[in-house]
Amino acid sequence: MTTWQDLTREAPRITTIFARRLATTDNLCMLATLRRDGYPRISPIEPRVFEGELWLTGMPGTTKFRDLARDPRLCLHTATVDSQVHHGDAKLWGLVQHVPDPALHQRFAVALFEETGFDLRGSEFEHFYAVDVTGASAVEVAGGHLDVTIWTPHQPEHVVRKH
Repeated sequence: MTTWQDLTREAPRITTIFARRLATTDNLCMLATLRRDGYPRISPIEPRVFEGELWLTGMPGTTKFRDLARDPRLCLHTATVDSQVHHGDAKLWGLVQHVPDPALHQRFAVALFEETGFDLRGSEFEHFYAVDVTGASAVEVAGGHLDVTIWTPHQPEHVVRKH
């Protein structure tokens, strides 16, 4: 399993862009899942990095979590709000694994409250998914060209420059 901490070591350029985009969009990303009929579904989500892992959690009973319970594959894309991509853009591909650990959930809830003021302390999490990152990419516009950084597990990230 490739955790966020692993990805940060193996793909520092991509994780820097991803973290920067999260910081400028209130953690908003677009999550791609697969519907029951095989078509893609795009849903907003606010992923969180906690204890070295990337977590997906949220409101119970939503279709995106039913999709992930049935098929753990996903793509997570930083919310693009600028067609010129001045601040970069990043995508992660992976698989989710539900982690039913009440102690972890409560540590997460305390950290979330301390960071944002959103209070889920004492709540039970129906969906608490760790993301196993299986691929990642990022783009940056610089000096009249586009740099595309690509990472796959056990390979160093590499940059493809497009003019």
